Amino acid sequence: MSPKELLYIEDTLSHEKQVKCTCKDSVEKLENKELASFVDGLAARHTQCFNKFYGLVGGNNAG
Repeated sequence: MSPKELLYIEDTLSHEKQVKCTCKDSVEKLENKELASFVDGLAARHTQCFNKFYGLVGGNNAG
């Protein structure tokens, strides 16, 4: 991969990690269980995306 492509993946990994952490933090604060469950599902999807992008650069799944 080119250096520019690696920067794009690095930015994407950072974004996915931030969104996942924000979702996880929000789940703990939400009182509505249905909404908390939905947001927890979003966190799981962003974890999957993180792992897929991380796999592109040959990393281990660590998200």
